[in-house]
Amino acid sequence: MITFEEKYKDNLILLKSFNFAKKTVLFTEKLQEEKRFVIANQLLKSGTSIGANIKEAQNAESKADFIHKIKIAMKEAEETEYWLFLCNELENYPNSEELLDDIFEILRISNKIISSSKT
Repeated sequence: MITFEEKYKDNLILLKSFNFAKKTVLFTEKLQEEKRFVIANQLLKSGTSIGANIKEAQNAESKADFIHKIKIAMKEAEETEYWLFLCNELENYPNSEELLDDIFEILRISNKIISSSKT
């Protein structure tokens, strides 16, 4: 059986967003164990949809459609960043620094993809 990492080893943004989604699932499970359900649910939805939208963009119908789907992924990444910052600001919440570093990188790469796709 082929893994996601093997299949998409040459697609940096897909790999980064997929690995981010895995980390997000584990992080939100910790939040749920601590009965932090509202933030856990919001973070789980936005954090896992980044990669899903990037994956969807791989089969876009046009360049404009591709850019649109990457922009949707970026919106989800921005929302995710918000929830992660909130976790860091709240007392007795797990530290989200590693996830924040990852989301900053995903946003940087996504911006570069959009910039290079417009030319």
